[in-house]
Amino acid sequence: ADLKEKVEGEKPVEEPVYEEVELTNIRKNIAENMYESLQSTAQLTLDTSFDAREILQYRKKIKNKQEEMELENITLNDLILFAVSRTLNNHPRLNAHFVDNKLRLFENVNLGMAVDTERGLMVPHIFQADLKSLNQISREAKKRIEECKSGSINPDYLQGGTFTVTNLGTLDIESFTPVLNPPQTGILGVNTIIQRVKEEEGELINYSGMKLSLTFEHR
Repeated sequence: ADLKEKVEGEKPVEEPVYEEVELTNIRKNIAENMYESLQSTAQLTLDTSFDAREILQYRKKIKNKQEEMELENITLNDLILFAVSRTLNNHPRLNAHFVDNKLRLFENVNLGMAVDTERGLMVPHIFQADLKSLNQISREAKKRIEECKSGSINPDYLQGGTFTVTNLGTLDIESFTPVLNPPQTGILGVNTIIQRVKEEEGELINYSGMKLSLTFEHR
């Protein structure tokens, strides 16, 4: 009798309450492209870190001379974009497209930047970044990012990239796995700066280290 009363007194399990959100067209395209990227490529990610003291000191130096040298507000991300645009010249197979089992090696670097917007993830490009100065890259990067966020970006700037950089350092991310933008063969993930310890001239020192996550087409 007690068991019967207990069973009859129990309330049925309530259905969970949820809200169903329809994806926008741009988010549907992003989802499809990411799925296609992971299904159609052999992606491998390598993580490494570097001593960021020198790049931080350089940024501080040019920031102090910003008005005197008529410079943009050069950010750490600008410095990384500039460095990547020059470094890729030494690694042509990363500044390339992989199409029909053939590599298309590009003479110039059309550098993509992943930008998070309310409409979804967008990747505008700085065309021929390897021929542009640090100040030009800084100016153009800020302009493209603002255009993406305001929805005024020219679609021509969203295609034709040869390599992409995605920076999650401002979100305190220490490591992640960037997803390729096919047919590009590489994408560099930039992580936050953290304090590390290493031996230098027989002594342990603290230094600012930044980790980089490089995903590339393993084929």
